[in-house]
Amino acid sequence: MRFIIRTIIVLAIVWIGLLLSGYGVLMGSTENAAGLGIQCKYLTANGVNTAQYLHTDSGIIGLSNCPVLRKSKMVVDNG
Repeated sequence: MRFIIRTIIVLAIVWIGLLLSGYGVLMGSTENAAGLGIQCKYLTANGVNTAQYLHTDSGIIGLSNCPVLRKSKMVVDNG
């Protein structure tokens, strides 16, 4: 029972941190547009955001993989 309560508390703290900072965590990615684009889905405190990037395997032009963290456009507290 203590493990469940501690897990819930940790998740609540992480959610509050994401809400106040405006960052999102990568949920998944898919290639699109014949392999020239990559679509990244990020879980934020406000929901799921999608970002489109130019994609190449080498990473010279565009990105080879999605970034793990991404700043969202909407931030609850700009301090």
